[in-house]
Amino acid sequence: MADNNEAIRIDEEAARGAVSNTGLRYVLGFSLGFAVIAMSLVWIIPALARAAH
Repeated sequence: MADNNEAIRIDEEAARGAVSNTGLRYVLGFSLGFAVIAMSLVWIIPALARAAH
């Protein structure tokens, strides 16, 4: 009969069911940076055009 008080050890990969991939962090980081730059340009360019008139 199994002892119910015995600790069960599972490594991180088996618990998640997937392999860790650091490439996703870079994709998210570049996407965030691109979004910030794009939104800044959308705001700055019309503001500069309005100030020139």
